[in-house]
Formats: sequence, C-alpha cells, structure tokens
Amino acid sequence: MAGHSKFKNIMHRKGRQDAVRSKLFSRRSKEITVAVKVGGGTTAPDMNPRLRTAVQNAKGQSMPKDNIQRAISKGAGGEGEDYKEIRYEGYGPGGVAVIVEALTDNMNRSASNIRTCFTKNGGQMGETGSVAFMFDRAGEIIYKLEAGDEDKIMEAAIEAGADDVSSDEDGHVIICAFEDIGEVARALEDVLGEAESVKPIWKPQSNTPVDADSAPTLMKMMAALEDDDDVQNVYSNFEIDDEVMAGL
Repeated sequence: MAGHSKFKNIMHRKGRQDAVRSKLFSRRSKEITVAVKVGGGTTAPDMNPRLRTAVQNAKGQSMPKDNIQRAISKGAGGEGEDYKEIRYEGYGPGGVAVIVEALTDNMNRSASNIRTCFTKNGGQMGETGSVAFMFDRAGEIIYKLEAGDEDKIMEAAIEAGADDVSSDEDGHVIICAFEDIGEVARALEDVLGEAESVKPIWKPQSNTPVDADSAPTLMKMMAALEDDDDVQNVYSNFEIDDEVMAGL
C-alpha cells in the first residue's frame, strides 16, 4: 500500500472520522470561497470552472447545501480572509518526499507551523522545487463504488481519454493528464454521473519503501500536517509493507 489512500485508511481505523469530516468541510468551504473570489465574484458554477469543481467536491463529500451556499455568499460578498495559495516541500522520515498545499491568510504562521511538523517528526522542509521534480502533475477523478463495477469504470475511463484506473474497496480512482482534467471529468460525468472528487494532484513517479522503524514517525508527521488548519492537501511517495502497516 502506498501514499495518500493508506493514510486515509489509517485515520479511519483510528476512529477519527468525525474530526476528518469537520476538517474536510472546512477545507471545501475555503476552496469554494476562494474560487468565487478568484473568479471575480462569479457565483454561477457553469461560468466559473474552479467553483464548479469546488462545489462538486463538496457535494461528493456530503457537505450540506447550506454550508456550500454560505461559502459561495462569503466569496461573492468579498468577506473573510484574503487567502493565498502556497506549496511547501520537504523530506520525511525514511527519506520520503512530501508536498504540502496550503491556503493561508498568514504565510509566516503557515510556514512556521508546517516547518515544525517536519522537524518535530524527523523530517526537513526544503525550498520550493526541492522534491516536486519527483512527482508529475496529473488529474485525479474519484468515484464511489456505487458508480459501477470495475469493467464499467474502465470502459468509461478509456472512452473519456484517461490514463489509468484503479479500483478497490474504497472506490474507483481515475488518473488523467493534468491539462485534460476538465474534458475527462465532463465525459465521465455524462456516463457515470457526478464524481466524488475532481482535482489536480501530485503523482509520485516512484515510491520510496519505508521500514518498520521509520513508519510510525512518518505517519505521525503526516497526521500533524493533515491536522493543520491551513493545509489543503498532502502528497508523498512513501510505500509501507502491509505487515508493517498492520502493526501501526
């Protein structure tokens, strides 16, 4: 098992669903508000592609309609903080590469907090670009299991022009070229309905194995990063053996 999906499973096993749900809603609200502001106050999803994606992702995670509308109204009214998008990069225990994406109204606070997450857990934050070369920018489209069986998803993905599909008990993950994400997502929606999530990701070119000694500290660092209020997404190239994972 490797990367983000493994981290999601660990958090689930530790019974943190409620906290994760609250954090997801907060992140989706922030994304929606920023999408409206960046779109010049445009609140119509069909006229604002970034807002359309943000709203779709919020719906995919069962965010209440009232929450979505409040986030849209906040952005349209120019209310709230002036968030900036920033990317942090570094290395975690075991030499794994980590990319952190944040939306923040205080860059000094974010940089300090994220640097602390790295250093307190055996990692080291580097300069922008220090690990990004180990990842490819790609599009990720996620569907729940109910969208169809593996063959149906595979056929739809091929027709839509996707590059790869993986299916497991958590759902279906479709990968496409970064520049094609909008076109592929629309084609899939015509066949499968709305996706649970549509977003650009950092896809590792290869994975870094992590041994039993480094794994606990690495997962602690990943949890600390995920828990930071300014953090939107965390990507890594770690790979942990199932036997080691079972002992965490």
